[in-house]
Amino acid sequence: MPFEDNSDYFKGRGAQVNTYNRFLKNKYITEHIEGLDEQLYENISTQLIEEDAKSIVSISNSPDLNFNFSINPYQGCEHGCIYCYARNSHEYYGFSAGLDFERKIIVKRNAASLLEKFFNKRGYEPQPIMLSGNTDCYQPIERKLKITRSLLEVFLQYKHPVSIISKNNLITRDIDLLKELAKLDLVHVTVTINSLNESLRQKMEPRTVTGRSRLMVINKLASENIPVRLMIAPIVPGLNSDEIPALIKAAADEGIREAIFTLVRLNGAIAEIFSDWVHKAYPDRAEKVLNMIASCHGGTLNDSRWGNRMKGDGKIAESIHQLFKISTIRFLQGRSMPSYNLESFTPKGGKQMGLF
Repeated sequence: MPFEDNSDYFKGRGAQVNTYNRFLKNKYITEHIEGLDEQLYENISTQLIEEDAKSIVSISNSPDLNFNFSINPYQGCEHGCIYCYARNSHEYYGFSAGLDFERKIIVKRNAASLLEKFFNKRGYEPQPIMLSGNTDCYQPIERKLKITRSLLEVFLQYKHPVSIISKNNLITRDIDLLKELAKLDLVHVTVTINSLNESLRQKMEPRTVTGRSRLMVINKLASENIPVRLMIAPIVPGLNSDEIPALIKAAADEGIREAIFTLVRLNGAIAEIFSDWVHKAYPDRAEKVLNMIASCHGGTLNDSRWGNRMKGDGKIAESIHQLFKISTIRFLQGRSMPSYNLESFTPKGGKQMGLF
């Protein structure tokens, strides 16, 4: 059913179901509601769960990623983007990739101290670290907790390169730190926008800022000489694939130096979550959208092939790649991101080593 006619729809959330966690043997369900004396309610508010993390830098050996190290100060994300590949990681914590991912946010308050320990490991050689490789480091709770800001302070103190990806305008709060990092060629910022269609954005990314607000973020960063790129992610055939030229032009006008994209992939529980959502949000074209996605991934919604999972293949994927290439040539000719400075790294953050 369409959004407006579905009284069971969770407004302000992306996922509409809590999918089964493959790592759990048992789960609670309401199988015979007629046998209940009163309705079974669940906590629908956002919950913060503290984690006493033992380490903060994740190491990836995925051959199709352009980074090896990443930091996620938060697990789970209140933005609620329906397509988010990070949903599957919530199952490792015993939660669902569906509504739990948006409502149960794990926070790592000791992230900054753990990062310092990582930098001070004997023989450590600096390489860019991604903030965030999984969930948005500037999601709403960051406004209060400021964990991401504390991490940026460590990056600046140690003069270590950092790459940031976000879709929240909260990042402009930290322009003071980003400016100092940029002066030393220590930071790249990637702003994600996948639609300027506000109706689509509200359904697909319910708790994010508007596409226009993100263009303003690009403008503010670029005006302070902070290198920024656009990420169109994900491109969903039949929903936002026609917006590629307009998105790149709009972002180019605000000062991006580069544009990249990923094609939607629906691995693990995300296939069920997205399929349920698209039938409720766009019932008239749900099957067409799903069939087009499958055609980009060898006929299946789940595609884990290295090199293909984020790029896709087939005729539809090829047309998307071609449209993207033409658009970048037209609007971003001669622009590029600067190289990272790997020479300024200062072990111990410039402090004199203490006695052991």
